Amino acid sequence: MAANNRRMSGKKGAQVGSGGQRRRGLEGKGPTPPAEMRKGHKKNRVANAKAKQAVRRPVQRGRGGKGTSEMVVGRNPVVEALREGVPATTLYVQQFIDNDERVREALQLVAERGGIHLMEAPRPELDRMTNGLNHQGLVLQVPPYEYAHPEDLVAAAYDEGQDPLIVALDGVTDPRNLGAVVRSVSAFGGHGVIVPERRAAGMTAGAWKTSAGAAARTPVARATNLTRALEAYKKAGIVVVGLAADGEAEVGELAALEGPVVIVVGSEGKGLSRLVGETCDHRVRIPMPGGAESLNAGVAAGVVLYEAARRRA
Repeated sequence: MAANNRRMSGKKGAQVGSGGQRRRGLEGKGPTPPAEMRKGHKKNRVANAKAKQAVRRPVQRGRGGKGTSEMVVGRNPVVEALREGVPATTLYVQQFIDNDERVREALQLVAERGGIHLMEAPRPELDRMTNGLNHQGLVLQVPPYEYAHPEDLVAAAYDEGQDPLIVALDGVTDPRNLGAVVRSVSAFGGHGVIVPERRAAGMTAGAWKTSAGAAARTPVARATNLTRALEAYKKAGIVVVGLAADGEAEVGELAALEGPVVIVVGSEGKGLSRLVGETCDHRVRIPMPGGAESLNAGVAAGVVLYEAARRRA
């Protein structure tokens, strides 16, 4: 009898119902979840990055390796380094030196700062230490700089409840430009600077002096491979913005500066390298009505950092 009923229905096999999906479809999906929980939203990426950073090691200098020790030689350079707070371990003073105003100031600064050893040495010993440079009887020993790790800069920003604002330097070899960028990052509320390990300026005494003390409070991280470091930032939800003379948009048009961002500045002559340029999410230009072909790294970084700070205010 059941077989006859199936034949009379005119359909093959048992009928398949909706399983209640039509009824559930009419019930609605409930309230819209907050932005932090919506996949693909900028706030969701930031929240995920914060969660990842929370389980990582605390921020500390030294995870990016150390630089090399350095000696500042000559009376004027030594006095300037001490005035600007360049880290130092020992001041070597030549025996029987002519005690002029610069020597007296150097000795006074060492006494005021504390923590710097004062050593007297014969001239032949200072000649040997400096490879025959004209030291004028004063040599300042600068310890190796302890670099942060690129991840530390992001962690420090989130610890402060802020979106990361970082500057990366690609092919910048002048320590004075590095010091100027560190100073601008500090002035506009950035969270640090990242430099490549090779073929790039490091935190030398010259960079410290140009930073005008900002290097003491603004970390510099060193990356073995800058492109890979930028890719890691992108995976963490941070937008990578490269400065280029032929950029698709002007800096003032870029809304990405309001959120987590890494600003990449190339060298004054060559600009961004090919791989770094291809890694950037955006390539922007700084309008220059005066007709200048380019700006040095320190000035260019300062312009973009100001725009980012203005948008975040």
